[in-house]
Amino acid sequence: MADISVKLFGQKLNTPLIVASGTFGYGDEYDFIDTASIGAFCTKGLSLDPREGNPTPRIVETEYGMINSVGLQNVGVKRFLEEKLPEIKKLNMKVIVNFFGNTEQEYLRLAEMLDGVKEVFALEMNVSCPNVEKCGLAFGQDPKTLSRITAAVKSKTSKPLIVKLTPNVTDITEIAKAAEGAGADAVSMINTIKAMAIDIKTGKPILGNITGGLSGKAVKPVAVRCVYETAKAIKIPIIGLGGIYTAEDVIEFFMAGASAVQVGSAIFSDPDVCKKICSDLKDYCNNNKIKKLDDIRGSAL
Repeated sequence: MADISVKLFGQKLNTPLIVASGTFGYGDEYDFIDTASIGAFCTKGLSLDPREGNPTPRIVETEYGMINSVGLQNVGVKRFLEEKLPEIKKLNMKVIVNFFGNTEQEYLRLAEMLDGVKEVFALEMNVSCPNVEKCGLAFGQDPKTLSRITAAVKSKTSKPLIVKLTPNVTDITEIAKAAEGAGADAVSMINTIKAMAIDIKTGKPILGNITGGLSGKAVKPVAVRCVYETAKAIKIPIIGLGGIYTAEDVIEFFMAGASAVQVGSAIFSDPDVCKKICSDLKDYCNNNKIKKLDDIRGSAL
């Protein structure tokens, strides 16, 4: 039988599937699903103080995918630690905390606050959100700035640090190399692609924030290309995401060089999609004589 477990930061994940930030809330809404198929759970993005998010409408479904402009609405780190984390423990999953700040000091403070939380497996630093002004985009677009913030955050935490990268740059490999050089333990890619939709009846943008982030099947070819190019440029693990709906999608990302993957938009249409992906992934590996996923990682490079 094929082994679909993977190792990340020296620890075993039973499956390569990580639930992407923002698609699983804080986990307490999903106590009805089979968590055995999930390797790790990435929380909704956290800030120092609670955020109300962007004006409505916040989500629009297009023919090609979903555009969201939620605006990183969240309860804030204090309430998360007091109210949400105790519930997350009951799910028996490795917890990755996604976090972001408006300033460098906010990033550092969050890293310090989360560092001593034993239930947190790793931190995912969001420097790539495309729909909130002054909330990470500048950090993720400039290699020098990203290098500085990554090194500073890494100095404040002993947790593995994942840097989540934006595709809205000229060359994502330069950004990834900056993160690696500053001490990041892994990168995740890609975050959503900046997009918008117009209501032709009113002649106005549909989203309250005008633009948002495109996710879903449409972005997968872009994400695979980013992982492929980056895998040739850096040595730290790459967590691939963007349009993963099937076992075949997972295989494609691994062949491009990913060490694990995140499932996002697919969860909105099927909350228990990870269970099916895992079942099909085992079948695919068995049928193609793949003993473990590491055997095919980067095979397309």
